[in-house]
Amino acid sequence: MSARRLQLLLLAFLASASSASKEIATHLIITPQSPVIQIGTNFTATCLIADTTEATADDLYWNISRRIIPKNQYTKINESALSVTIFVNDEKPELLCCYCNKKSPYVFKNKGKFIHGIFLTKGYPPNKPKNLTCMAPQGKLYISEIFKCWWETSGYHTQEMPSTYTLHVNVIHGNAYNVSTEENSALVKMDFPAHMELDIWVVAHNQLGTVESEHLTKDAFSFVKTNPPYVQVFPEEKFPPSLLITWKHPIQPHYLILKYEIRYCLNGSLDWMKVLVVNKAEERESYRLQNLQPDTVYVIQVRCKHTKDGYGYWSDWSASVTEKTPEDRPTSKPDLWRIITEGEGTNERKVKFICKEPVFSNGKITSFNIKIQTQKENVQNGSAAWERVPVNSSVADFFPRQTFTVLKEISLLDKRPVRVHVTAVNSVGMSPQASLGIPGKTLELGPVQGLKVWPQGGQLFVKWNAPNNANVAAYVVEWVNDFCMDWQRENRSTLQTVLKGSIDKFICYKISVYPIYSGWTGQPATVEAFLEEGAPLEGPSVRPKDKPGRNEVELVWNEIPPSKRQGFITNYTIFYSSRNGEHAITVPANTTSYTLTSLTSNTKYDAWIRVSTSRGSALGTSHSFITLKYAPGQMEMIVVGVSLGFLFVVLTTMMICLYKKDMIMKNFWPWIPNPGESTIGHWSPDYPLKPETPKENCLPDISMLDVDINDAKSVFEEDKTNLALKKDKYLSEEHSSGIGGSSCMSSPRQSVSDSDEGGDVADTTASTVQYSSVVASSGYKGQTPCVQPQQVIFSRSESTQPLLDSEENPDILVQEGSRQSQLFHSAWNQDSARSSEFNQLEMEPQEVLLSLDLCPLEEDSELTTPADGQSAPVPSYRPQLCGYRPQ
Repeated sequence: MSARRLQLLLLAFLASASSASKEIATHLIITPQSPVIQIGTNFTATCLIADTTEATADDLYWNISRRIIPKNQYTKINESALSVTIFVNDEKPELLCCYCNKKSPYVFKNKGKFIHGIFLTKGYPPNKPKNLTCMAPQGKLYISEIFKCWWETSGYHTQEMPSTYTLHVNVIHGNAYNVSTEENSALVKMDFPAHMELDIWVVAHNQLGTVESEHLTKDAFSFVKTNPPYVQVFPEEKFPPSLLITWKHPIQPHYLILKYEIRYCLNGSLDWMKVLVVNKAEERESYRLQNLQPDTVYVIQVRCKHTKDGYGYWSDWSASVTEKTPEDRPTSKPDLWRIITEGEGTNERKVKFICKEPVFSNGKITSFNIKIQTQKENVQNGSAAWERVPVNSSVADFFPRQTFTVLKEISLLDKRPVRVHVTAVNSVGMSPQASLGIPGKTLELGPVQGLKVWPQGGQLFVKWNAPNNANVAAYVVEWVNDFCMDWQRENRSTLQTVLKGSIDKFICYKISVYPIYSGWTGQPATVEAFLEEGAPLEGPSVRPKDKPGRNEVELVWNEIPPSKRQGFITNYTIFYSSRNGEHAITVPANTTSYTLTSLTSNTKYDAWIRVSTSRGSALGTSHSFITLKYAPGQMEMIVVGVSLGFLFVVLTTMMICLYKKDMIMKNFWPWIPNPGESTIGHWSPDYPLKPETPKENCLPDISMLDVDINDAKSVFEEDKTNLALKKDKYLSEEHSSGIGGSSCMSSPRQSVSDSDEGGDVADTTASTVQYSSVVASSGYKGQTPCVQPQQVIFSRSESTQPLLDSEENPDILVQEGSRQSQLFHSAWNQDSARSSEFNQLEMEPQEVLLSLDLCPLEEDSELTTPADGQSAPVPSYRPQLCGYRPQ
């Protein structure tokens, strides 16, 4: 019914405005026109058709932000009204439009269609302000006129619909003040209503509603905050461990009664201690802090507020005041320790006693008193004398960053125990006595077990297990590096601690834990650790240890100094490169040398090393070297090997010659049968062969022929013409035999005689040629022949060789004997000329000549003449018919 009534009202309004019906813009109207919508609710709009029959509700549709709304969200009211319902779920502003599908000739925009739209303003309703707080701060002498309040806002807000807050401050039975703002705080300017009650609240409102906060009703002094007081601090000499604090009231006491709160701490500490001071009958302006540490700097602050509980605010803390308490006698023992090093002598130790000031020194320590007792002194003297050591310097020369004092250094035998007592002295008095015993080296008790050190949160944590001996009185944790040394003491129940000294990053610390047994030190347990590791600052420099070899080289390098390692070294990586490429080898961290093998000879190499930690690495400088072309001793081995090989070949050759001398003699110096040892018959061309076997070792006299070198050619020419063999009937083969047992000829060759009838040489005696020997009556070169009747004997043996002219014509041999003997001596001395003559004869084809050779016989040989069979000595050399030479 309400929608129907709304429709009728709109139609009546449109009818009253029909004067411009022909020029109406769109004929569409949306209600409501400017809606304010709460986010998270449903919104319904209605589109009306006015003063036209061109369209009906069936021709309408809805669009929001260029998105068509589904028809299931439409509601048709009548033929001229269509509504739509949407859910608002976002804060973004949107445009809701109603469109008509039909075109109108009166509309020239939007493609001739009717259209109307409205802008949707979205927002949230205001929420109730919470925790309303107000304050009345102090001005110069009185409370300020500015009254400040602030509160907390909640809920959501949009930029299109902000909330406005109005602060209301009402003085009961007085004036009322209010101020509006969009922030969560506001200032109200008014005269402070002392001793009056105030009613304060905040109202929040926007287009979707209004809400009011809780009312704050209190006395006006409940909102006061004064200024901090002015503070001074004085040390009191009569009360050494106390400080006197004074202040001034920030506001007049008759106007406001205040109470005070004091806080103080050690200089540099944030552990504050507080003291509350309440004024009752009188206004106090001082307070004495007692039981403080002597000779200690303190920081002190004071604040104030209304004495009545629930009234007012604490003022800000006053400015910090720093003051030092007076000195007092030391109340704690000095921290005594020692440094032990090896002595110069055998079984000797150097002990250096060092000491820190007491924790509660209560003043400046000016000196230490030290007493050293050995076991011998305790027995003889009862006690040793005290020695005063002034505190005038630190051990900057030993450990530059430390401030402990070196008391004394002594030499101590390994087996000798010692006990030391020390007291600290300041301007007021002496501290309690500290003692430390150093047992003999062989009498030290066992160390702690399972020592572990690890970094965590920028600190080094140390943990250990108690030793087997239960009589442990305390533990001393010591850490040392190249620049500093420090230690700290822990009680017997402590098994884990944090190093409290100055620990730097990238520095290796040697951390030791010493158990203390009734004042005597035990054996330490030691580990190394870093607070934080980093990459090494430099790499090692590599170099060859010796001269490089042919295929290998040994590289060595020095360890990086501890100050430049910055971490534990995990490994080294060796790089080496040549023209053939680059190679890398990783070696363990404890290695300082490595031998590279399988290198190429006569090659230049570049080598360098990379050192690595868990946090990085660094490269060292490179070094170049060249491998040898030959390994050391290789040339000597080659020379020795070649020499031994040559010697072996020579020895082998000599052995072969010794074992095969007969074969060598046969091939190079063939044995020629001795005609004197042959069965030679007297031969004549006209008579048959009469063989006659000569006696052994008997040779008839031999006539010597002297042949002139000029006549040698004529002799050979005559032999050639007188030869009864035809040129084409005798062939020279590889195996020929000479006449006589001579070693001066080449290998004997066999000649095959071809008869005119063509008979077989091997089957007939007519073709057999006999060896011939000429036996002369005169001696050779004055040698005396056997005394026998001189006669010319033709001895021959069966052979396939052709006969000599002398054998076929013995008369010619006798006649020419004398002439040839004369020429023979010259021919013998000029063998080269004769050899050339033989070569000339050999070049003549199919001619075979026999030549006479004179060959020496072996010395001391005996021959037996065929006449009487008696042996006679023969000369060392004799002429013989050595054979023939093919020409």
